[in-house]
Amino acid sequence: MQTRSEHTREALVRATAELIADGQPSDAGLVNICHRAGVSRGALYHHFPSTAALAAAVYAQARSRVVALTEEAFEGPAADAPERFLAALGEALRTEEVVRAGMRLAADGSAGPPRLRDDLLTMVHQRVSDTHQDVVRPTRDPADLADLAVVVAAGLESLGYSDDVWWDAKTSRRLWGLLRPLYSPDGEERD
Repeated sequence: MQTRSEHTREALVRATAELIADGQPSDAGLVNICHRAGVSRGALYHHFPSTAALAAAVYAQARSRVVALTEEAFEGPAADAPERFLAALGEALRTEEVVRAGMRLAADGSAGPPRLRDDLLTMVHQRVSDTHQDVVRPTRDPADLADLAVVVAAGLESLGYSDDVWWDAKTSRRLWGLLRPLYSPDGEERD
């Protein structure tokens, strides 16, 4: 059973994520957070020393989630890992406010670089490059494939804020259907 203190802390993190997810980090000011969470300023300061610390908690939850998504996506066959990753990330961006909010935050809770988005793209680049060392045709440089995966991931993430169809798994699967031959060892399309 969740204690009242845990419930309040969770409400504060959720309210902050909601304010940032479809707005800007600056939307998550003290008054807006307390109003959205239905708590007093004293309750906020009981759990967090500042709104920046609260935003950092949102970042930490979002980071844990995207790391888990990345790990899961890269557990299977390497050639399909970018597709699995983008489908999972798109779904998380579409349905999880903490992930959407976290992408706009740095580890310290600010909007400054490096944001979670930057960290995630670096992580994906490294994973694609590592997993495709022995998979791609000799004429393909794994770093080039990693660059392509990052460009597609960044594009889908950015475009989704204006139209969430870009975060739909069907969209990423359709795009990766076009790119799959590049990631395949034999260069052939697969179903």
